[in-house]
Amino acid sequence: MKENFFRRPATTTEWMADGLRAAAVLGVLVAALVFTPTDVGIVALASPAVMLPRILGMRAGFDLAHGAIVLTAAWSNVFGLYTSVPRWDLAVHMLCTGVLSVIAYVCLARADVLPDLRGGVVRRRIPAFVVPIIALAISALWEMLEWAGWRYISDEIYVAYQDTIGDMILGALGGVVAGMLVAVVRVERVDETSHARAALPADQPRRHVALE
Repeated sequence: MKENFFRRPATTTEWMADGLRAAAVLGVLVAALVFTPTDVGIVALASPAVMLPRILGMRAGFDLAHGAIVLTAAWSNVFGLYTSVPRWDLAVHMLCTGVLSVIAYVCLARADVLPDLRGGVVRRRIPAFVVPIIALAISALWEMLEWAGWRYISDEIYVAYQDTIGDMILGALGGVVAGMLVAVVRVERVDETSHARAALPADQPRRHVALE
């Protein structure tokens, strides 16, 4: 994973994704100078999230989309878009939960908890079924964090029953879409490690091998 993080960008899309990562780090500094401590915390949480696709060796297109969605979600809170733009909250919940559920699946696969997508032999129905479940879990955790933030940090955080249920429904829908995409579209880079895994017979135990 360290090799992935320090790997030199090779395409325009990879450079753009790295540009978003740099913007995420600078954004924390800007938020610290201009906005409230609560806003700084929200923006700071986005920074490690946008690092994960590079660490995991995700494809550039997914990396860029993930970074853009996560940063949009964070800064939308800072600028109050969730309350000022109708249905913006629902759209962001759907997109953000979708990409985060893919990242969570890949992390669990690297830990040998779920089938690794890099081997090329994973049945399509596995990510299509598991990713929406992960999305529901992420949605529930997010709503708990929102409640904790409202209860213990700031009463400006909007928490309501209908808002919570709507967010979870859209988060689950984002997971369904993400699961279907992962089932048919490769989201991780293919390297020699991936080909070696794919060359193993389907009934042979697969050992976890780190990405180059």
